[in-house]
Amino acid sequence: MQDLYPTRGATEVVTPRQDPVVWGPSAGLESYEKDGFLTVDQLLADDEVAFYRRELERMIADPAVRADERSIIEPQSQSVRSVFEVHRLSEVFAGLVRDERVVGTARRILGSDVYVHQSRINVKPGFGASGFYWHSDFETWHAEDGLANMRTVSVSIALTENHDTNGGLMIMPGSHRDFLGCAGATPKDNYKKSLQMQDAGTPSDEALTKMADRHGIRLFTGRAGSATWFDCNCMHGSGDNITPYPRSNVFIVFNSVENAATEPFAAPIRRPEFIGARDFTPVR
Repeated sequence: MQDLYPTRGATEVVTPRQDPVVWGPSAGLESYEKDGFLTVDQLLADDEVAFYRRELERMIADPAVRADERSIIEPQSQSVRSVFEVHRLSEVFAGLVRDERVVGTARRILGSDVYVHQSRINVKPGFGASGFYWHSDFETWHAEDGLANMRTVSVSIALTENHDTNGGLMIMPGSHRDFLGCAGATPKDNYKKSLQMQDAGTPSDEALTKMADRHGIRLFTGRAGSATWFDCNCMHGSGDNITPYPRSNVFIVFNSVENAATEPFAAPIRRPEFIGARDFTPVR
């Protein structure tokens, strides 16, 4: 299979996007196509937010969940940072994945049936939860999971208020139009380190400066229940949360069934299925 997006070589390389941004009819998705993201002020009502927050809190307090390999632990505080494959661990979150407000938007953007490539809850408690450095998700999903094309969309649904101070999501608008192939080979079992602190697949300071100068940086704030849809190739990241106010969200990645994962393009082995799914069954 031809590699449209070379990465993890000797040097960084920029490749213009070879794929559409919106694969279906673009009516109502013009801002998503232009900027690479779409915000919805209130996807979930207050009672729904409370329902999903209770489930998040139940899960992170469960010793069995904490001990599961799908849970990622903060290296400093030893608190739960993320729990992956939540649509399989929790029928509550499985129901959210099937919600037409969620999966229906993914189908519109990707122009096909979709499956869940990845799902997780992110827990960013106050007083020291670490951020995540600038990256393109597609760079990792292409290099390490074998997604050939940019036909993947993520949605981050806020379960707590997103202030401008508690480590919110930052995106460079328009950065989805160019693919930044990063320098450096992928270590075996890279995922074990990268889910706590990213190394392989990290852009250089020089490349990030050029992108920020060109595109600017948007910080997402909003009430609990708001949602941000963003393209798989958006350059994004988040800072540490040193405030008293937690920032927790549900994160779901939908991939087109016509873009099912193959073998990794720039990694010695596949990542585990709870991070990069190999079950391509459409969401119903």
